Amino acid sequence: MTPAITLAEKSGIPFHVHSYEHDPSNTHFGLEAASVLGQDPARVFKTLLFSMNGDPKKLGVAIVPVAGQLDLKAAAKAAGAKKAEMANPEIAEKTTGYVVGGISPLGQKKRLPTLLDTSAQQFDTIYVSAGRRGLEIELSPSNLLVLTQGKMADIGKEGK
Repeated sequence: MTPAITLAEKSGIPFHVHSYEHDPSNTHFGLEAASVLGQDPARVFKTLLFSMNGDPKKLGVAIVPVAGQLDLKAAAKAAGAKKAEMANPEIAEKTTGYVVGGISPLGQKKRLPTLLDTSAQQFDTIYVSAGRRGLEIELSPSNLLVLTQGKMADIGKEGK
């Protein structure tokens, strides 16, 4: 049980947990989840932390498809910041209570401004990390926004 799953259970929203055996040699955590679970990579989302305005401790959460990338300029604008850059992984782990590759947007130690890419709207449910590598939670985009007190924003871009 992770804080993410506990939060979803306490809220009473419908959700499903999917687990799989994580391959420790695979560092493409989200793409691995999509492949093993047989899901479209556009429907599986990764949780990324970004810092705002050059302050490594002023963080935001971005949830984007694993098949794409985070548009940092768009994330900064949506978060009301002048600029954004990817957060230091150690600070991200300390702030959320999760390890990189298993950072869930749910049940983080500290509530952070959260942005969900608008592409999530095309799906009834999406997959996000449930708080550890090899564990995903499937829920509706609207319920994810309720649980994170987040907002929808056009923050994703195509992967290279």
